[in-house]
Amino acid sequence: MTAQAYLAFDLGAESGRAIVGVLRDDQLSLHEVHRFANLPVQLPSGYHWNLGALWADLVRGLGKAAAFCSEHGYELRSLGVDTWGVDFGLVGRSGQLLGLPFAYRDPRHAKAMAKAHDDYGDEKIYQATGIASWPFNSVYQLLAMQADEPGVLMLADRLLFMPDLLHYFFSGQMTNEASIASTSQMVDPRGITADPSSKTVGSWATKLLDDLHLPRHMLGDIIAPGSKVGSLRKNLADDAGLSAGVAVVAPACHDTASAIASVPFDGKTPACYLSSGTWSLMGVELDEPLINDKARRALYTHERGVAGTIRFLKNIAGLWLVQECKRAFEKQGVTYEYAALTKLAAQSKPFVTLLDPDHAPFLSPGDMPGKIAAFAKKTGQPVPESPGALVRACLETLACAYRVALEDVESLTGKKIEVIHIVGGGCKNELLNQMTADATGRVVIAGPDEATAAGNVLVQALGCQTKEKLSQARAIVSASFEPKRYEPRDKASWDAAFERFLGVKGKG
Repeated sequence: MTAQAYLAFDLGAESGRAIVGVLRDDQLSLHEVHRFANLPVQLPSGYHWNLGALWADLVRGLGKAAAFCSEHGYELRSLGVDTWGVDFGLVGRSGQLLGLPFAYRDPRHAKAMAKAHDDYGDEKIYQATGIASWPFNSVYQLLAMQADEPGVLMLADRLLFMPDLLHYFFSGQMTNEASIASTSQMVDPRGITADPSSKTVGSWATKLLDDLHLPRHMLGDIIAPGSKVGSLRKNLADDAGLSAGVAVVAPACHDTASAIASVPFDGKTPACYLSSGTWSLMGVELDEPLINDKARRALYTHERGVAGTIRFLKNIAGLWLVQECKRAFEKQGVTYEYAALTKLAAQSKPFVTLLDPDHAPFLSPGDMPGKIAAFAKKTGQPVPESPGALVRACLETLACAYRVALEDVESLTGKKIEVIHIVGGGCKNELLNQMTADATGRVVIAGPDEATAAGNVLVQALGCQTKEKLSQARAIVSASFEPKRYEPRDKASWDAAFERFLGVKGKG
């Protein structure tokens, strides 16, 4: 078959990439054409995304993708953006952006969540949305904004989550895609439809928003992953040297939803996914919501996936812990590559210090080694002194947290999981992969590491009708990438470590 090219913009909370995906003979190849930093900035008003710099890099990426396609004789069919969840921009009636989007780690959101729970109740919010409460969820960001600057909400004509906002910049059309909208804790998880002929595939939790006294005039129809947003604006196409007609297609716009779309499930073995990156997200796909108090207490959440699926998952702090340690070392004048830090961790003594990944100070940026030292002292554990010891503490902690999440999902669904599929950039950490197999006692299959970009491209292909079904897309992943298998070992040592981990949870 003729090669088909698609441009995936994959934006994380640390960096972004422009990747051209090429489909030929049911094989997918991915070609990174541009990589750039994507870090929030501290302004007098709070912690914001540097949207101007981000957009400039997307335009550069578009130009490099166009040049790559021209060089190899590919026709670029479409582009789509996936990002982290919850953050958004507000757009006025004239189409102007009403201020820089806040970053989800801004500290003001915790106060808004506490007030909402006092006034309304966490249980009611979970029943309405099926989403576990975190301070950064969009609903609490909006409540914080309403308390600080209510006039901005009334001026807003549309609320666009980060990928929706960037699709608007590319096409001039405003949409709200389902997977990213579902991270907001403002969407009704019931009544989901996968009918491709339906214009909308869900609805907002309107009663909840009314009860919280939040305006909802700026919320648009919720569209399915794979929907065409519009066409690339002419001036952008001309500047990049592209012909008219390049489509802007909403992939699964939440990066985790794109990653899960490319998990190579075999359809036979009971398995769960673990999307490993700045955040770790572990769970299973469901056809119907599983909303009950046990799921709420376990912090399991219902987010939208591709083809009408529900991503029933738990958020875990993830490699953010290691990333923040790395940044702290750099401030001290010592720069390490992640591979070097992992090697130092492998050489460090095991099971010395275990952490609580949900410890509130760990969720905010800055001085992670100091926060880890304070936690260790308070819980009566040795303070990690070296970079290797610090990173080992983080990785062992994550492996134990994965075991908690696995046991929870098995209890909630009543199904025994045999295989954990790890995808995303974190699956390149072989030490953590082996720790995960050891801690959980399950086989781990790692790969692809470019799962998010692969899922983004394949959902675009579904939208462009190059492929018809999610199962076809996953078959392409299996045929295109070679995963790595990890068998569990050293059960007794990890069982003992896990009991210690449970003992420090909530004690910091």
